[in-house]
Amino acid sequence: MTSRYIAIDWGSTNLRAWYYQGAECLESRYSEAGVTRLNGKSPQAVLADVTHGWRDEQTPVVMAGMVGSNVGWKVAPYLTVPAYFSAIGEKLTSPGDNIWIIPGLCVSRDDNCNVMRGEETQLLGARELSPSSVYVMPGTHCKWVRADAHQIHDFRTVMTGELHHLLLNHSLVGAGLPEQESSPVAFTAGLERGLDTPAILPQLFEVRAAHVLGNLPREQVSEFLSGLLIGAEVASMAEDFSDQHVTIVAGNTLSSRYQQALDAIGRKVAVVSGDLAFQTGIRSIAHAVAN
Repeated sequence: MTSRYIAIDWGSTNLRAWYYQGAECLESRYSEAGVTRLNGKSPQAVLADVTHGWRDEQTPVVMAGMVGSNVGWKVAPYLTVPAYFSAIGEKLTSPGDNIWIIPGLCVSRDDNCNVMRGEETQLLGARELSPSSVYVMPGTHCKWVRADAHQIHDFRTVMTGELHHLLLNHSLVGAGLPEQESSPVAFTAGLERGLDTPAILPQLFEVRAAHVLGNLPREQVSEFLSGLLIGAEVASMAEDFSDQHVTIVAGNTLSSRYQQALDAIGRKVAVVSGDLAFQTGIRSIAHAVAN
């Protein structure tokens, strides 16, 4: 019989688990018990709850994400970049019997200090699904990664998603706004502005001024701001990550926004689902552990 194993994406605010037999997912479960939301439970108890009925002592559990951070179950040390893809599955940390945590990646140089947890597992899957020399991984903290078929060479992080949230919800830019609506036109207008003028600090207050003066509909501020920030990010990062072929690893909404931005500067873009990339990556490690 093909070996069974459990793959888990355990982040700060939630947990997703998949029960596999070989390449077949037998069942999946979701929990809101992220590592910052354990509500007095131990990680061992949360794991037992979410995998109830799935495992015995022979069933390995492989986990990625913030579960391996200094606020998680047990610290899984970062691998320093440049790092071989193969090293990710060879440097696992065990917090318990037949339970394994995948390490994060870090860059530690005078010109670049960076860390990632969880995205390294997506990278493993993305490399298999859509090999590239540059991977763009949008989210709260967007990762730009340079790699080849064997190694991850460098990466940087841009806090675009978090900055959008902070400006819209906790700054004067978004103060007093009505419920926001979808607007491809407003997003494109912001995107063009950000691509043309990526030094956006002087432009941020203009977003507020534009809706105060009636030049930007108050319901479309979020969309314009999203375009402005993504455009500035892509314009700023494109010089350092100048390879022509880019693979975007994300969900549909963010993928389409970043694809529009990268298309605008003439990059060839492939898109991989972030969930599919994660599951493909963690399965490659879990299957090896199980066998």
